Amino acid sequence: MLAREQAYFDGAVADIFGYYALQVGLPEARFLGASRIPSRWCVDYDPPADVVADPHWLPFPDNAVDLIVLPHALEFTDDPHQMLREAYRVARPGGQVVIAGFNPFSLFGAKRYFGREQSPPWNGNFIALYRVKDWLTLLGFDVVGGRLDCYVPPFARERWIERSGFFEKAGDRWWPIGGGVYFLRATKHVHGMSIITPAWQRRERRRAFVPAARARETLTAVNERRRA
Repeated sequence: MLAREQAYFDGAVADIFGYYALQVGLPEARFLGASRIPSRWCVDYDPPADVVADPHWLPFPDNAVDLIVLPHALEFTDDPHQMLREAYRVARPGGQVVIAGFNPFSLFGAKRYFGREQSPPWNGNFIALYRVKDWLTLLGFDVVGGRLDCYVPPFARERWIERSGFFEKAGDRWWPIGGGVYFLRATKHVHGMSIITPAWQRRERRRAFVPAARARETLTAVNERRRA
């Protein structure tokens, strides 16, 4: 599962550009390793995080961060809404958030519900995909992508995992909502923003507008003569 998540994050962050990137939680796994953003930090309560801080109150100014990844951070907090609000606050307009979460409507969710294990990840609060989408939309994010993965049952033994490899192809085709892990990619949208085009584009638009305006004036004059 970790290998598949690493592959998704590597592909997702590779084409996101900017100056600052944050990973919230799981400092042992560097999900920003493939990012081209020069300044990258992992924020968590304890080392080996680069920034030791409370992820619910990030020590960064408003509208400053280009990319934020949340690998299973929402499942292991008592206040996922505040964590997302804080991510929205520090993300710049147009900045992106990439989220990984466990799907409660999957074999992973079934093991958590019926099992007795109290170790991670089974002691986390699995949040449904549709609920996370609703939270993002209410905050002002636009969901621009995502997928589900890890259809193999969460066996502990490598031999059983290898024997169940057919679940990946079958699940993606016949049970697409049953992946054990979901990924979401969202962009911060700010209402009322206007995109300023370069001056050379504005000049070209004015040049195109002037002949069109003259043509309309000429056509109007011709129609008036005909009526006269």
